This record gives sequence, structure tokens and C-alpha cells, in this order.
Amino acid sequence: MLGDVIPLVVLILLIIFIVVTVARAVQVVPQSRALVVERLGKFHSVMFAGLHLVVPFIDRIASRVDLREQVTSFPPQPVITADNVVVSIDSVIYYQVNDPMHATYEIANYIQAIEQLTVTTLRNVIGSLDLEQTLTSRDQINQQLRGVLDEATGRWGIRVNRVELKAIDPPPSIQQAMEQQLRAERDKRAAILTAEGVRQSQILQAEGEKQSAILKAEGQAQAAVTRADGDAKAIQTVFDAIHEGNPTPDLLSYQYLKTLPQIAQGNASKVWVVPTELTAALNAIAKGFGGEASPSAAGLSEK
Repeated sequence: MLGDVIPLVVLILLIIFIVVTVARAVQVVPQSRALVVERLGKFHSVMFAGLHLVVPFIDRIASRVDLREQVTSFPPQPVITADNVVVSIDSVIYYQVNDPMHATYEIANYIQAIEQLTVTTLRNVIGSLDLEQTLTSRDQINQQLRGVLDEATGRWGIRVNRVELKAIDPPPSIQQAMEQQLRAERDKRAAILTAEGVRQSQILQAEGEKQSAILKAEGQAQAAVTRADGDAKAIQTVFDAIHEGNPTPDLLSYQYLKTLPQIAQGNASKVWVVPTELTAALNAIAKGFGGEASPSAAGLSEK
């Protein structure tokens, strides 16, 4: 009975050994992955995506490397600027493993190495810039960081694609001062715009008044010309009518006498002059009615 069990157990163990050996010999590498294989403790090969066979108990998988682009965010780091202001900078690194063998054997922990290299490079770059340059030169800082990191990580089989600064936070006191400065700048721009608006309004108002005065003067001038033309035409018409009617001296003398009372009208008329033509007019009227001419007389009479 015991002799029958022992061969069965051995057979089962042999089957398990074969299954385990085959399972270890066949390696399926997913896409964008790589396996670093060692043979008897020494680097043997790198297996990329696909089906591969290894020698069980002789070959060993040293590391499994992800070939996709990786994103690593580092905690905020205090950095001192050139004008002795401590700012907190939060950075993000985008990197990709190009050579799995170098990433495995050239550096023990490349993520930690990239983090420490980023911190030291940030301190060197920010240390040469003042606060204002640090806040306004993110692209320049990113390029400098990427250049230094890419050069250092190249021998590790890693390529740094991008470096981004997520946040640059000055101390609270500096932030308050910056807010006050921005508020003052906004108030200054608002005052300038208001003054410019008032100036433009006054200029437009003055231009309007100028144009109004010019148009008013031109209207008055045209009205005066029109009135003068009308008076001239009226005088010409009366003159022509008088000449066409061929008035007698008696009629003209009579009209002259009728006009004299109108000359004497007015509150300010205290003294008026009797012209010498009055005698001639009276003589003409007297002759018209058949009388004799009276001697000429002239003088001044108070009203």
C-alpha cells in the first residue's frame, strides 16, 4: 500500500515542478513594459513587449520597467531669491525611461534622484533671480530646469520631457504688499482714465460751443445782410416810385412837414433844430395855395 502511494506523490511533485518550471520559463511582457533579465547574477538582456523564454533557475528578472511617460509631483520647496525673499515652489516633472538597463544599474532610485536634483537646480536658478523675475519668468525657469535635469538624467537612461512650476508662493507679508501695489496701480489707472474722460468731455464741449458761436455769428451776419438787402430794395423801390410819380415841389414840401413831428418824438429829445429848408417848404406851400412867400427865418426852439 505504501509502495503505491510513494510513486503517486513523486509523480504529482514532478508534475508541479514541470508546471512551475514552464511557468517561470515563459514570460509575457505587456506593451510599453520591459524586463531586465540577469543570468547567474549578471546582466543578460532586456525583454520588450511580447512572448519570451528564460532559463528557469538560471535567469532572473532583475526589474520590471515602465516605458510610458511618468508624472511626478514634488512637495513645495523653500527657495531663497536674489533679494533674500523665501518663496515656496511646487514643481512637476514629466519623464520617460528610454534605456531600462541603465535605469536599473546606473541609479538605485531614479525618482528620488530626480527629486533631489530638481531641488538643488531650483535653488541655483531662483538664487540668481529676484522676486519679480521669479514670478514673471516661469518659462525661463522651466527651460533651465529641463536642460539641467535632462543632461544629468541622460546617463541614467531617462529623458526629462517637461518641467512645470505649479505654484510660486511668496510669504504672506509680501503677498499683502503686492496686493496693495496692484490696488494702487488699478486706482492710478482709474484716475488717469477719469481725468482723460473729463478732458475729452471739456474739449468736446468747447468745440461744441465754438461751433455754436460760429454758426450763430454766421446766422446773424446772413440776417444782417438779408435785412440790408431788403432795406436797400425797399429804398430803391420807394425812390423809383417817387421818380415815376413825378411829384411836385408842393407835395414834397408837404411830406417834409409831416416828417418833422416824428423827428421831435422821443423822451430824450429836449432840443431840436429847425432846418433852414423849413422856410422854403412853407413858401412852397403858400405859393401852392396862392399866398405870398414869408421872409426866411431859422432858429432854435425848446420843446
